[in-house]
Amino acid sequence: MFRQDLSQAFTRTMGCSGSELAAWLQRALPQASLAIESNAAIGHCRASYADGELLIEWHALEPRRIALLSVPQLEVQFSYSGMPQERRQAIQTYFDRATQRGGG
Repeated sequence: MFRQDLSQAFTRTMGCSGSELAAWLQRALPQASLAIESNAAIGHCRASYADGELLIEWHALEPRRIALLSVPQLEVQFSYSGMPQERRQAIQTYFDRATQRGGG
Protein backbone atom coordinates (compact mmCIF):
# COMPACT_ATOMS: atom_id res chain seq x y z
CA MET A 1 0.00 0.00 0.00
CA PHE A 2 1.17 3.48 -0.69
CA ARG A 3 -0.15 6.95 -0.01
CA GLN A 4 -1.12 9.05 -2.97
CA ASP A 5 -3.16 12.11 -3.84
CA LEU A 6 -6.66 10.74 -4.37
CA SER A 7 -8.11 14.10 -5.42
CA GLN A 8 -7.49 13.19 -9.06
CA ALA A 9 -8.17 10.07 -11.10
CA PHE A 10 -5.37 7.50 -11.13
CA THR A 11 -4.71 4.23 -12.91
CA ARG A 12 -3.27 0.93 -11.70
CA THR A 13 -2.53 -2.42 -13.27
CA MET A 14 -4.08 -5.28 -11.31
CA GLY A 15 -3.25 -8.98 -11.70
CA CYS A 16 -6.76 -10.38 -12.03
CA SER A 17 -9.53 -10.91 -14.57
CA GLY A 18 -12.54 -8.64 -14.96
CA SER A 19 -14.85 -11.29 -13.55
CA GLU A 20 -12.61 -11.69 -10.48
CA LEU A 21 -12.58 -7.95 -9.86
CA ALA A 22 -16.35 -7.69 -10.28
CA ALA A 23 -16.81 -10.53 -7.77
CA TRP A 24 -14.51 -8.84 -5.23
CA LEU A 25 -16.20 -5.41 -5.31
CA GLN A 26 -18.96 -6.08 -2.77
CA ARG A 27 -16.38 -7.26 -0.23
CA ALA A 28 -13.88 -4.51 -1.13
CA LEU A 29 -16.44 -1.67 -0.91
CA PRO A 30 -18.82 -2.91 1.83
CA GLN A 31 -20.33 0.46 2.82
CA ALA A 32 -21.20 1.51 -0.73
CA SER A 33 -24.25 1.11 -2.89
CA LEU A 34 -22.83 -0.51 -6.05
CA ALA A 35 -23.86 -0.39 -9.70
CA ILE A 36 -21.65 -2.81 -11.67
CA GLU A 37 -21.58 -3.53 -15.38
CA SER A 38 -18.95 -5.79 -16.89
CA ASN A 39 -18.14 -8.37 -19.51
CA ALA A 40 -15.01 -10.36 -20.30
CA ALA A 41 -13.01 -7.35 -21.55
CA ILE A 42 -14.33 -4.17 -19.88
CA GLY A 43 -16.36 -3.01 -16.92
CA HIS A 44 -17.22 -0.25 -14.54
CA CYS A 45 -18.54 0.17 -11.04
CA ARG A 46 -20.16 3.21 -9.49
CA ALA A 47 -19.81 3.05 -5.71
CA SER A 48 -22.11 5.58 -4.04
CA TYR A 49 -21.59 6.72 -0.46
CA ALA A 50 -23.51 9.28 1.61
CA ASP A 51 -20.61 11.73 1.24
CA GLY A 52 -19.47 11.08 -2.33
CA GLU A 53 -18.74 8.59 -5.05
CA LEU A 54 -16.04 6.34 -6.47
CA LEU A 55 -16.06 5.37 -10.13
CA ILE A 56 -13.93 2.37 -11.08
CA GLU A 57 -13.43 1.52 -14.77
CA TRP A 58 -11.35 -1.35 -16.13
CA HIS A 59 -10.31 -3.08 -19.30
CA ALA A 60 -8.33 -6.21 -19.99
CA LEU A 61 -4.67 -6.06 -20.95
CA GLU A 62 -2.57 -8.81 -22.47
CA PRO A 63 -1.78 -11.45 -19.83
CA ARG A 64 1.60 -11.24 -18.15
CA ARG A 65 3.62 -14.32 -19.09
CA ILE A 66 6.48 -15.72 -17.07
CA ALA A 67 7.72 -18.97 -18.62
CA LEU A 68 4.59 -21.18 -18.68
CA LEU A 69 2.71 -19.02 -16.16
CA SER A 70 0.07 -16.65 -17.50
CA VAL A 71 -1.47 -14.00 -15.22
CA PRO A 72 -4.49 -11.97 -16.39
CA GLN A 73 -4.11 -8.20 -16.11
CA LEU A 74 -6.48 -5.26 -15.96
CA GLU A 75 -5.88 -1.57 -16.30
CA VAL A 76 -8.08 -0.07 -13.59
CA GLN A 77 -8.91 3.63 -13.26
CA PHE A 78 -10.16 5.06 -9.96
CA SER A 79 -11.93 8.41 -9.77
CA TYR A 80 -13.23 9.83 -6.47
CA SER A 81 -15.60 12.78 -6.10
CA GLY A 82 -17.22 14.62 -3.22
CA MET A 83 -15.29 13.21 -0.24
CA PRO A 84 -12.54 14.60 1.96
CA GLN A 85 -9.03 13.23 1.32
CA GLU A 86 -8.91 11.18 4.56
CA ARG A 87 -12.19 9.43 3.66
CA ARG A 88 -10.90 8.64 0.17
CA GLN A 89 -7.70 7.27 1.67
CA ALA A 90 -9.63 5.02 4.09
CA ILE A 91 -11.79 3.60 1.27
CA GLN A 92 -8.78 3.03 -1.00
CA THR A 93 -6.75 1.35 1.76
CA TYR A 94 -9.64 -1.02 2.53
CA PHE A 95 -10.11 -1.74 -1.20
CA ASP A 96 -6.39 -2.47 -1.62
CA ARG A 97 -6.33 -4.89 1.31
CA ALA A 98 -9.56 -6.64 0.24
CA THR A 99 -8.26 -7.24 -3.30
CA GLN A 100 -4.72 -8.19 -2.34
CA ARG A 101 -3.72 -11.72 -3.26
CA GLY A 102 -1.84 -13.96 -0.87
CA GLY A 103 1.88 -14.43 -0.99
CA GLY A 104 5.20 -14.21 0.77
